[in-house]
Amino acid sequence: MRFLITFLLFSLGLTASSFAQKINADYRLAIQKASSAIIIDGVLDEKAWEDAAVATDFFMITPMDTSFARVKTDVRMSYDEINLYLIVVNHHALEGPYMVESLRRDFSFGKNDNFLLFMDPFDDMTNGFSFGANAAGAQWDGQMHSGGSIDLSWDNKWVSKVKNYEDKWIFEAAIPFKSIRYKKGISEWGINFSRLDLKTTEKSGWAPVPRQFPSASLAYTGTLVWDNPPPDAGSNISVIPYVLGGISKDFRSEGSNQYRRDVGVDAKISLTSSLNLDLTVNPDFSQVEVDRQVTNLDRFELFFPERRQFFLENGDLFAGFGYSTIRPFFSRRIGLEAPIQFGARMSGKINKNWRMGAMNMQTGEVEERALPSQNFTVMSLQRQVGARSNIGAILVNKQSLNYNPDPESGQPVYSQFNRNAGLEYNLASANNLWTGKAMVLQSFGPDNVGNGLVHAANLRYSSGNLTWNWQHEYVSENYTAEVGFVPRNGFYRINPMLGYRWFPKSQKILSHGPDFNTSLFFNMGGEKTDNTSYIAYNVRFRSQSNLTAWLAYDFVKLQRPFDPTNFSGISLETGTEHSWNAMGMEYSSKPQSVFTYSFSTRFGGYFADGERFNFTTDFGYRFQPYVSLALSTNFNQINLPEPWGETSFWLIGPRVDVTMTNTVFFTAFVQYNEQIENINLNTRFQWRFKPASDLFIVYTDNYLPAPFNVKNRSIVLKFTYWWNV
Repeated sequence: MRFLITFLLFSLGLTASSFAQKINADYRLAIQKASSAIIIDGVLDEKAWEDAAVATDFFMITPMDTSFARVKTDVRMSYDEINLYLIVVNHHALEGPYMVESLRRDFSFGKNDNFLLFMDPFDDMTNGFSFGANAAGAQWDGQMHSGGSIDLSWDNKWVSKVKNYEDKWIFEAAIPFKSIRYKKGISEWGINFSRLDLKTTEKSGWAPVPRQFPSASLAYTGTLVWDNPPPDAGSNISVIPYVLGGISKDFRSEGSNQYRRDVGVDAKISLTSSLNLDLTVNPDFSQVEVDRQVTNLDRFELFFPERRQFFLENGDLFAGFGYSTIRPFFSRRIGLEAPIQFGARMSGKINKNWRMGAMNMQTGEVEERALPSQNFTVMSLQRQVGARSNIGAILVNKQSLNYNPDPESGQPVYSQFNRNAGLEYNLASANNLWTGKAMVLQSFGPDNVGNGLVHAANLRYSSGNLTWNWQHEYVSENYTAEVGFVPRNGFYRINPMLGYRWFPKSQKILSHGPDFNTSLFFNMGGEKTDNTSYIAYNVRFRSQSNLTAWLAYDFVKLQRPFDPTNFSGISLETGTEHSWNAMGMEYSSKPQSVFTYSFSTRFGGYFADGERFNFTTDFGYRFQPYVSLALSTNFNQINLPEPWGETSFWLIGPRVDVTMTNTVFFTAFVQYNEQIENINLNTRFQWRFKPASDLFIVYTDNYLPAPFNVKNRSIVLKFTYWWNV
């Protein structure tokens, strides 16, 4: 509690100082209405572009942040009543072909020559949008939140073209005002531009950004100055229906074919230019990419990210509350065990200082599991304080409808309701050197069962050389978040971290330095139950390859039985103590090569005075820009005393991505998981025949590894169309 009071007093001081002038306020780009029609063809030949102001003389971000960029980039922007226009001339500094991974949308940033636009329409240095492309024309778009994080699962309608020349590549785009959110009447937007050139391994930005921060950091945007306030986008209603047909069969139960004939619809309605209402009826997410499987040797539930489009726009308002292992709301709890019948979400900006989100989802009854129909409601409100900090509140409610369980019936019993309410303060100084969070959560259940409390806070400092973080957490034994992700409760945790980097004047090494991290857990009686401490040394080369070596110490006093293989069914007893040392190394190669690779290794002790060896590899080869091949492997060997003995697991995942154009994609992904004795095959064909409108064909198989019998099989054909009313 003393730390909380100190944190709040300290952060209030930073907040008071953050009202100072915007850091890059002197970087201003004028935008005027187009003086001629603009055709999106990657050719800079319209009069509108001749008349437009030019943003040039980019600053280097990496490898150094103390000079102008070697690679020249020129940016022009314009607009008309419908679209915001952008054209970028990306000059080459060295001879040779561009470097890209594929034509796939939302490409991996570090593996592609690319240009990105970061746009902050409210100039609040916290939220915004990102658009861009790689040198082969693959599009990138995402919604920005938390001062510089980008959710690439967000897709919208816009058009672009990339044209390559011997000495440059030109990116031209038209972004409809209907595709973004902004406040009517605001004539200055935050803006920055980022360029990554892999031949020179140089990342640069128009408005300078310190190298310890991503180029997307909205704390360092310049200003886009409109000659007149942007035009009103007008009525903005989009209807996105889908039709689906499919067939599946479970071969283990020798059942008959199961046929799917589904229809559904989503709708997007702009209530204001910055506040949106999303509606869905009978949604289907069969086209969403499968989760990457992992070998699970953990004592607690693993986290898998949300991939379903409906839950993602302004998703930080809901899912961003809390920490990675203390989330009061986790949207994957909705609809994976029961069908979603309908839902609604209202989210966005009320004005420059206020954001809000409200979501309601209804699932249907599942008779074979006695699972009742359930309603899920989450409400979030966020108020900006200072330049970039904010205070947020959240309320989560899960309610079973028309449900009166009978404990003596032998059927599963579910809770009648579970609720969570919370407050948090997010600190972000104007220069982004200081960040942090302080939060409190309370859960409520019927008859006071499941009532519990959470408190957690952290404070982080990141300069060019020094990074440190203090974090502590408290989760009571009775805290319950049925719609959240809180894998363990009944603990106190202390987690300090310290890191330092040197930047030598070397032709080979960009930076190097140590990291130290320790994580201590205590139970409600103050007894230490876990200690994971490690020290690592990191080397980042100018080629963008990375090498890390580490040493670690672990201590665990089990609070419940645990099978150290998560496979044998034989568990260690509660209260037993285990400690061990381990060491390891990680390396990733330079991303410019058509052949890339990385590996990590771990060797050392394990539970019950045993030993564990782990080795992972990732290989990639690209025939740019059309084909990308990848192979990931993960091997674990565990040596324990009897009755476990020696146990080993392989996890192997070959993958092929074929991007015939930037609108036609094919992916095939195989995962062999020895721990769960399963082989999964997932293939997906996607044709984006119009912006945000798609045809999908998804084929999935699951097999037993031996004798390679089919468990289940399915194929789905899905058609979606984005229709602007």
